[in-house]
Amino acid sequence: MSQIAVIVKLKIKEGQLEAFTKIALEGVENTKTEPGTSIYAVHNDSVEANVVWLYELYADKASADAHSGSDAFRKWSKSLAPFVDGAPEFSFLTPIGGKGI
Repeated sequence: MSQIAVIVKLKIKEGQLEAFTKIALEGVENTKTEPGTSIYAVHNDSVEANVVWLYELYADKASADAHSGSDAFRKWSKSLAPFVDGAPEFSFLTPIGGKGI
């Protein structure tokens, strides 16, 4: 089975980055108990101050589906929505090699 990587770009509303980050990092804690979630990281953009990137790496599609279908994820996503400006941009990738994957 192939690993699945997801990169998500989120534009955060002006003045809401600190509040967003607090809730985002709380949600990362939930992923630590997901057996197929290898990496779930939150990054600030180095150029665009109000842009946040999520990098996710799953053991396989079933693990990615389990994460996105979980009650914890749905609740977390709803709690982040008020801080996000516009629709998230998703990229779905299949890793082919590299350190740590």
